[in-house]
Amino acid sequence: MSPARSASSAVNRVPEVTLNFWLIKLMAVTMGETAADYLAVNLGFGLAATSLVMTAVLIWALALQFGQKRYVPWSYWLAVVLISIVGTLITDNLVDNFGVPLIVTTIFFTAALAATFLLWFLSEGTLSIHAIFTTRREVYYWLAILFTFALGTAAGDLVAEQFGLGYLSTGILFGMIIASLALGYFLLGLDAILGFWLVYILTRPLGASFGDLLSQPAQYGGLGLGTVITSALFLGAISVIVGSMSLRREDPTCSA
Repeated sequence: MSPARSASSAVNRVPEVTLNFWLIKLMAVTMGETAADYLAVNLGFGLAATSLVMTAVLIWALALQFGQKRYVPWSYWLAVVLISIVGTLITDNLVDNFGVPLIVTTIFFTAALAATFLLWFLSEGTLSIHAIFTTRREVYYWLAILFTFALGTAAGDLVAEQFGLGYLSTGILFGMIIASLALGYFLLGLDAILGFWLVYILTRPLGASFGDLLSQPAQYGGLGLGTVITSALFLGAISVIVGSMSLRREDPTCSA
């Protein structure tokens, strides 16, 4: 590893991509789906009010994250959980409150994410998450994360609801696509950056599908655990893993 690479990695602001990373990310997106439903529907706040409140909380969490200037597990994953909720709410608002078709929202967020990546690359010359060590790169990173959650929500709902596959079949479908990408990376030389972002996008509909499967009533194709129990289970699991990482002072740098 070159000295320049070592210096940039030492202050990288996002975590190494490990098994823990994907476990927490998958649980975060699952919780984002169920928590958004709980706040907007079960508590009766409505989509508009819930979106405004959660966006304000997200801005506060991102301010904390940007203030760290390095990877700190609790602040980073707090921002991920909140951006998962807000990304879900953005898509739900467009579809439910403004009547935008799911296919249109899917295309729109695909274009928005592509534009973010293009501007990021033109500005920084890389889309690697192993070099997020400036504020500008971190802005691009979190903007891309937001659009991946909104896009994943739209794509997952499009397949599960409009295409009629149901929650379980949709989850299996996206799981198989992710598995094929993993094989492509490990066996066929799929570009690491491309593979990472594709999997990051696809874990959103995967997690959301299984979140809906667990929380929704049986008449809607779910197991009926409810949004409260489902959200609490995944929030508890996330807290345990992140707490363990913090206590171990897990190396915040990226290795690749």
